[in-house]
Amino acid sequence: MRIGLIGLGRIGAFHAGTLSDMPAIDSLVVTDLVPDRIKDVADRRGAEGVDSVDALLAAGVDGVIIAASTGAHPDLILSCVAAGVPVLCEKPVAPSGADGAALLRRLAGTGVPVQIGFQRRYDAGIAAARAAVESGELGRITTVRSTTLDPAPPSEEYIAGSGGMFRDCGVHDFDIVRWITGQEAVEVYATGSNGGAAFFREYGDVDTSAAIVTFAGGALGVVSNTRYNGRGYDVRLEVHGSRDSVAAGIDDRWPIRSTEPGATHPGGEPHRFFMDRFEPAFRAEFETFLEVAAGKRPSPCTVADGLEADWIAEACTRSAAERRPVRIEEVRVS
Repeated sequence: MRIGLIGLGRIGAFHAGTLSDMPAIDSLVVTDLVPDRIKDVADRRGAEGVDSVDALLAAGVDGVIIAASTGAHPDLILSCVAAGVPVLCEKPVAPSGADGAALLRRLAGTGVPVQIGFQRRYDAGIAAARAAVESGELGRITTVRSTTLDPAPPSEEYIAGSGGMFRDCGVHDFDIVRWITGQEAVEVYATGSNGGAAFFREYGDVDTSAAIVTFAGGALGVVSNTRYNGRGYDVRLEVHGSRDSVAAGIDDRWPIRSTEPGATHPGGEPHRFFMDRFEPAFRAEFETFLEVAAGKRPSPCTVADGLEADWIAEACTRSAAERRPVRIEEVRVS
């Protein structure tokens, strides 16, 4: 297959490496707003570099992966759909829930598949946890805990356009707790704090946050995030039920140090960032997208799915700012 990649920043350049190594992809066409990035990735990955999105869509691609900045997502998705090209777009759907809802309305009836990029759904451990929930072996789900702890903050430039902690980082956790429980969120209570770089405050953001999500079926989601976890990149999921409990992400590379006498686990090299923690999951996500682009299966994570995670993130942002519980219906627009 011939696949296009739009956006060659941190995540896009990483994706280029994964995509160029996939046997099912015969050729990769890349573009970015920065010409030097196009040349660099094209040279390193043996890709075809083009100078615009229009040129990429005219290059006969079978599918497109969007890794550009969040603000560009809606227009890029619409351009791909208008060209009849299936698309996988990185999270979040749009800069705001209202923008995402407007995009969903415009996509109604188009028939071109759109997949939103939440790679954790393709992580083997997390997928096994969901299977345990679906089988009923855990009993009634009481609590789902999802954690994303970054080892160091991104740049000030990145934070300026990120949309904030809940929309940029926590949205991964919000999607996965919704996916795991199979329930819709009804209310959140969130808070955040700052102890690191001053630019977080300057952009109205936080560097550490916590949220409690109440789901319609009674399960509670507990989400914690930080930009400062010196020991490594810590992404975990715990699912607690009335009969059993399971966890994903607790392996020998779990970046934590036990203080129990005689404990030796975990003893491996801690995960350093999403590149090493989720490389297999990204590959599995892209393999799934290739099936979607080939018409062999529907999108497993639609714009509507992505928008549900965005509503949770939006409610958390309001909750932290107003220091009160916020119901999802307060932020949702149709």
